[in-house]
Amino acid sequence: MALSPHPALLVHAAGAATEPTAPAPQLIGAALIGIALIIALISWGRLHPFLALTIGALTTGVIGGMAVPTAVSSFTGGFGSTMGGVGILVALGAIYGKLLADSGGADRIVDTLVARATPRSLPWVMGLIGAIIGLPMFFEVGLVLLVPVIILVARRSGVALMKIAIPTLAGLSAMHGLVPPHPGPLAAIDALGANLGLTLAFGVIIAIPAVIIAGPLFAPLAARWAPVPVPDLFVSAEEKGDTPARRPSFGATLASILLPVALMLLKAVADIVAPGSSDVWKVVVDFVGMPVIALLIAVLVGFVVLGRGAGFDRARLTTVVGSSLGPIAGILLIVGAGGGFKQVLVDTGIGKVIADLVAGSSVSVLLLAWLVAVVIRVATGSATVATITAAGILQPLTETLDAPMTALLVLAIGSGSVFLSHVNDAGFWLIKEYFGLDIPRTLKTWTVLECAISITGLVGVLIISVFV
Repeated sequence: MALSPHPALLVHAAGAATEPTAPAPQLIGAALIGIALIIALISWGRLHPFLALTIGALTTGVIGGMAVPTAVSSFTGGFGSTMGGVGILVALGAIYGKLLADSGGADRIVDTLVARATPRSLPWVMGLIGAIIGLPMFFEVGLVLLVPVIILVARRSGVALMKIAIPTLAGLSAMHGLVPPHPGPLAAIDALGANLGLTLAFGVIIAIPAVIIAGPLFAPLAARWAPVPVPDLFVSAEEKGDTPARRPSFGATLASILLPVALMLLKAVADIVAPGSSDVWKVVVDFVGMPVIALLIAVLVGFVVLGRGAGFDRARLTTVVGSSLGPIAGILLIVGAGGGFKQVLVDTGIGKVIADLVAGSSVSVLLLAWLVAVVIRVATGSATVATITAAGILQPLTETLDAPMTALLVLAIGSGSVFLSHVNDAGFWLIKEYFGLDIPRTLKTWTVLECAISITGLVGVLIISVFV
C-alpha cells in the first residue's frame, strides 16, 4: 500500500535535492563556521539568540557560495515556513496553556498526578504520558500541550525540573521519530516500499526501551547537569491566589487536553484505512486532524470547557488570550531564526554533499542507513531532510531485502534522523527557551536525550535483525 507523505515533506524533499553551491570542503567549513559563530555570539558575546542565529545563517550562506540576496532569501524563507508551522502551534499552545492554568484546570490535572504518584514514580508517569500523547501527534504539538503540565508538576511536587521534563520529552521524541503515522516514518515507508504494519510493530518495540533509557533513567543525570529553577511560565490560578469561583472537573479538563490527540489519531487511522480517499468523511477527518486545526479546535473548546467551567466571562477570556502571547514573543523569533538557519544549510546543498560522501560505504545496510541519516541530520538540523535523503539513497538496496528487513531499514533511518539536535535545529531553541536553559545545559540535556534515543533505536534495530 503506497502512502503519500505529508505536504510539508515535499518542500523539504525538494530542499534535500538542492545542488551544492560550492565544493564539499567549502560547504562543510561554512557550516562549521556558522555553528561556531552562533555559539560564540550567544555564549561569549551575550547577544540575543535571534540576532546570533540571523548573523550565523547569513555568514554560512555567503561562505557557502551563496550570493548575499540569495542567502537572505533562503533565511527569510526558512524563517517564514517555520513560523507558519511551528510558530502557529506554539502560539495556539500558549493560549491553551494559559487558559489551562488560569481556569484551574491545570491544578486539577497536577493535583491528581502529584497525589497518586510518588516522587520516584513521577518521571515514569510523565514518560508514559509523553509517549501516549506523542503517538499520534507532531512533536511540537505534544510539547506545547504538555509544557504547562511539566512546569506545574515540577513546581508543585518539588521534583527537579529535568526529572519531569526529560521523560516527557523522551516519550514525545521517540514516538515522533520511530512510530508511524508520523510523517518522517511514513515518508520512508513510502520511499522504500516497507510494510506499514511491520514497521509500526517493530517501531513500538524499539520505542519502549528508547523512552525508558532516554527518559526516566537519564533524567537524574540530566537534573545534576542542569539544576535549573522552574520557569515562571504558566503560574496557576491557585499559585497566584486568584483561584476562580469554581474549577472545571478533572474529566472535562482531561477530555479537552486529549481532544487534539484524538483528532490527529483519527486522521492517522483514516490515512491507513482509506489512503487517497475523496469521500466526504475522509475530507472532514483530514481537515480536523491537521495539527493547526486540531489545536485550534482544542483552544475553542477550551474557551467553553475550561473558561466557562471556571466562570470566566468574555472579557476575562480576552485577557487570557492577550496575556498568553507576550511571554512567547522571544521564543517565536528564536525558533523562526533557527528554521531560517536550517534552510540556509539545506539550500547550500550540504545534505547532498554528505550523502554522496557516505553512499559508497561497504558497511552493514542497517548501520549505513543510520549513518547516512545521522550525518545529514547533524549537517542540516532537519530530521525530515535526513529521512527523505537517506531513504532515497538506500532505496535501490531494498530489492534484495525481505519485508522485515525493509521495515527495519525504515527504523534505522528514523533512529538516525533524531541524532544530535543542536543549534541548527529549531526544536533545540524551543526546548532551551521553554525550560530556561543556556546552550551548554541544553546540549547536556536535550541533545544527549536525542542521541540516547537514536543509539538505542539503532541497537534495537540490529538486535531484531538477528531474529528476522
